[in-house]
Amino acid sequence: MKRMTGQGLGTYDRPIRIGRIDFRQLPVVLAPMEDITDPPFRRLCKEMGADWVYTEFISADGLIRDADKSLHKLDIYPDERPVSIQIFGANPDAMVEAARIAEEAQPDFVDINFGCPVRKVASKGAGSGMMNDVPKMVGITRRIVNAVKLPVTVKTRLGYDQKHKIIVDLAERFQDCGIAALAIHGRTRCQLYRGTADWTLIGEVKNNPRMHIPIIGNGDIVDGHTARHAFEKYGVDGIMIGRAATGYPWIFREVRHYLDTGKLLPPPSLKERLTVCRRHVDMSVEWKGERTAIFEMRKHYGSYFRGLPNFKPFRMRLVNAGSREELEEVLQAVEDNR
Repeated sequence: MKRMTGQGLGTYDRPIRIGRIDFRQLPVVLAPMEDITDPPFRRLCKEMGADWVYTEFISADGLIRDADKSLHKLDIYPDERPVSIQIFGANPDAMVEAARIAEEAQPDFVDINFGCPVRKVASKGAGSGMMNDVPKMVGITRRIVNAVKLPVTVKTRLGYDQKHKIIVDLAERFQDCGIAALAIHGRTRCQLYRGTADWTLIGEVKNNPRMHIPIIGNGDIVDGHTARHAFEKYGVDGIMIGRAATGYPWIFREVRHYLDTGKLLPPPSLKERLTVCRRHVDMSVEWKGERTAIFEMRKHYGSYFRGLPNFKPFRMRLVNAGSREELEEVLQAVEDNR
């Protein structure tokens, strides 16, 4: 299946096809994350080598109510494709209507979120909270596949808890609904993000002779080594990076280089970190307004400058900055201090 190129994994002998899109290299995908994978950050990740990106997960109820925040999340830049719009919800009718609204925004794929484990989502029976009602999950998936013309994908988890890891059977049922690809996070809903991701069942799904759609593995991919291990040991068609990308879009460049060559890239310089961080802030301010942008950027600062000695005082100042002007003063102090 894979052709070795030097010390890297190289490319597949045949492209991975999802809908009308051919991925001619082992795809490295940006996972959907609330208040993280907005258009500015997705653009940066694409520029750094992400092969495919997801929007933040979008409430189906919010879309059908024309809620401004939900509709704003449908924005897509031309240079971030291919891109998935991901929707979540517990009401089947609302999910179908939301899928139709998402399709009108002209993404490349419509994705169904059956994986979010956070309480405010799962407690309402949405996200991975729906793993306790497999018939409902399958029914929603089939209805959405039949309701839209775009390829439909699903992102989910191994199961609800350790005693109910149902993903091998569930994957077949999703495939029978007509989905174009399946992304699997190697934890249960009850694990949240604790412990270590279990890739054994992801590999079992991929190597199930009944499965023919692409399988994307997710969980604990943090560098080139872990990415390569996932491809080599479990045979997945793609890997998805989530938390390790927050504030560090360079991870896609580093993983892509390691997969292609087997060699590690040096980390970005302080100058590059500052340049990209400033650009991220400016694009965020333009897209969502200064107040919201400055607040939500707080999730990124620690990773933008991780590994820098004596950075903690600057991090606290960045987190407490209330305006673009104050933020620039801190960034300039970081630059002047090196």
